[in-house]
Amino acid sequence: MRAPDLTTLTLRAHCVVTPLLVVLCVSLPDGLPRAGVYALTGLACTALVVLGTHRHHPRDATGWWLVAAGVAAWTLGDLVYSYLELVVGVEPFPSVADAFYLAAYPLLALGLRSFVRSRTGDSDREGVIDTAIITIGFVLLSWIFLLQPTLADGSASVPTRVLAALYPVGDVLLLALLVRLLTSSGARTAAFRLLGAGVVLMLVADSVYQVQSLAGSYSPVLDAGWLASYACIAAAALHPSMRRLTEVGPTTGVEFSRGRLLALMLASLLSPGTMLLQLALGLSPEPWAVGLSSVVLFVLVVLRMSGLLTRVREQSEQLAALARTDALTGLPNRRSGDAELHRLQQAALAEGHPLAVAVLDLDRFKSFNDTFGHPAGDRLLSQAALAWNAGLEGTGAVLARWGGEEFLVVLPGRDLADAAAVVDALRARTPLGQTFSAGVAQWDRTETLAALVARTDEALYEAKHAGRDRVVTAGTAPAAQQPVPQQPSQQQPSPQPAAEPPAQPVA
Repeated sequence: MRAPDLTTLTLRAHCVVTPLLVVLCVSLPDGLPRAGVYALTGLACTALVVLGTHRHHPRDATGWWLVAAGVAAWTLGDLVYSYLELVVGVEPFPSVADAFYLAAYPLLALGLRSFVRSRTGDSDREGVIDTAIITIGFVLLSWIFLLQPTLADGSASVPTRVLAALYPVGDVLLLALLVRLLTSSGARTAAFRLLGAGVVLMLVADSVYQVQSLAGSYSPVLDAGWLASYACIAAAALHPSMRRLTEVGPTTGVEFSRGRLLALMLASLLSPGTMLLQLALGLSPEPWAVGLSSVVLFVLVVLRMSGLLTRVREQSEQLAALARTDALTGLPNRRSGDAELHRLQQAALAEGHPLAVAVLDLDRFKSFNDTFGHPAGDRLLSQAALAWNAGLEGTGAVLARWGGEEFLVVLPGRDLADAAAVVDALRARTPLGQTFSAGVAQWDRTETLAALVARTDEALYEAKHAGRDRVVTAGTAPAAQQPVPQQPSQQQPSPQPAAEPPAQPVA
């Protein structure tokens, strides 16, 4: 049994030790020991992100290095904050600690952005719209319950209020990039879920802290939320599946599931729901904020529905094309060949021009398959279709795969002789040194299409029985049975009339 490597052992130890440190930190009273355990946990998680990135070598490590820098910036902010508060004895807000805290938001956001670009290549328009719909709803909530009260706080100076307002702005930025990541295509691995959980815990802890700050209170339990977010991010970096986090996902995007539809519906209802909640609680509503967000959401929802309709139309066209097309050769299949034959028959009937039909059959195709294998047989079919189609270019003829190694050619505006000549010219184009036999018949303007094709098949069978590699017109005998007429001589009397010899097939 293979022994686990260093990274796996570290991940297991992290899953045991870090939760104990979080519990210990929350259990300790305010003071240097608590601050020390908090800072130690944050630094350890930062180091684990670096270790996991270094050991696993993901395809694009940029995002992980940025995430590690973001966690490190937050931890340094905690160290400076604790030093100013517990050692120097000054108010740590506002202070240099805020520079580290605020720097963490763009670093983490850029890290998430790097993951999104690796997974989608910036090609997921629907994911961008979904992200905007969800984010706009939370921007409204943040404005009403966090930003506006913070900016309106008359007890603080304007710079202090602006600085405090930057924190919910940073949370909105992180939320937008998190939603963008969650709506991106690509594998939903354990590392993907752990990273998402870490950012969610961070946003929840931040939001609760900001609400409590406005109320003038603080719960030490919030430290557990931040430390748990660090721990989840570190576990994501240590997990082997972190390599797949930056793999390119399918170009079709993620499935529009019921869960996604529900999330979009709830996000769309946040604007009117917020106003109804304010009215129910007797609070002053924010008509401008609610109105503007509702307009933006309406436009985004219309764009999203337009995208869905476009995708449905494209998929419908693709399904229709698949139903009409032979998958191997790319030619019209038998159903489409029947439809084209019927259409051209009606046109010939209306316009009075002739119509001919040919059926081509590759000679000894089964032997070719048995000798060279079925993949070679498939290549022969596809190359023959390509070569014959090129040979028919400009003739107005339609080539379809009739089934197996048989192909149907519909030649509008061609009489029997012209059609036979066109088909005969295709023999030289047959690839891989192979040959085909063909039967050609001209529509007599009274028979059914089934009878026309049956006569064509009879001519094909005559060509096969006559030795293959030839074209035979309907109702004629193979070339081997055609007597060669002699020219009458002036010295000899003309021969007596004889029965008319059978018509010569096209060789």
